[in-house]
Amino acid sequence: MHSFERIAHLLEALPYIQRFAGKTIVIKYGGAAMDKADLSDRFAQDVVMLKLCGIDPVIVHGGGPQINQLLARLGVESKFIDGHRVTGDDEMAAVEMVLAGDVNKRIVAQIARAGGKAVGISGRDGALARATRHHLEKNENGKITTIDLGRVGSVHPHDVNVQVLNALKQGGFIPVIAPIAFDDDGASLNINADTMAGAIAAALAAEKLVLLTDTPGVMHEGKTLTRLNPSDVARLKKEGIISGGMIPKTDCAVAAVENKVGAAHIIDGRVPHALLLEIFTDTGVGTMIVG
Repeated sequence: MHSFERIAHLLEALPYIQRFAGKTIVIKYGGAAMDKADLSDRFAQDVVMLKLCGIDPVIVHGGGPQINQLLARLGVESKFIDGHRVTGDDEMAAVEMVLAGDVNKRIVAQIARAGGKAVGISGRDGALARATRHHLEKNENGKITTIDLGRVGSVHPHDVNVQVLNALKQGGFIPVIAPIAFDDDGASLNINADTMAGAIAAALAAEKLVLLTDTPGVMHEGKTLTRLNPSDVARLKKEGIISGGMIPKTDCAVAAVENKVGAAHIIDGRVPHALLLEIFTDTGVGTMIVG
């Protein structure tokens, strides 16, 4: 690449850097971007780059495969209902060990290697995220049954204490958050990482919520739909174009933009530097959902 092409690419980023400086971007980190060493190193570089450009990244991470591996080693079978992990006391101990311990601190170390300052916390630290128990309701032939998932919770934006995140931001730190919250009794609850990221983005009135996935975004006839609004999402769900695991992701994105978040992005974390490409280039690498 010639030097002037490099400069052209830098200049393409300039209006975006100007627009987003001083703003908060909440990133849900998981999938291949987290599991593959080369992609996770590039993700850490992207996060440090955002911070150096005056943007405040907040990371919420998953860790499902790592939890499954630990439970298998302990001889505990992983059970899921509609994508939710059934979480008893034994599973909760493993979830907390893996997410708040191993995975969280590895991400902090990666950011440090890339030259950034990160602090790893869970929703229990600083009373960051209070949750209520989440029950599934199934409608079978008009009969509604409630399914108890155990220690699984849901967090609402008004139950997020942003004071702890603002304190970290003022200190120049990047928060890395494990999706564990606490209930009224102080017991830990397992939270879906997408919904945790959405609640934190809404509580912070973030400029963007970015969900890193293992798909190129919302697809139709082999093409990525680059820009959608909530009514588009409702129509695509009805038509069956948005289905399966994309339903909770788009629901989370819609809830965020209806809750003071500027835009939500569902992007392909398998693309190197997906985060910078989505935020700093004209074309991006996924689906943007706007209010």
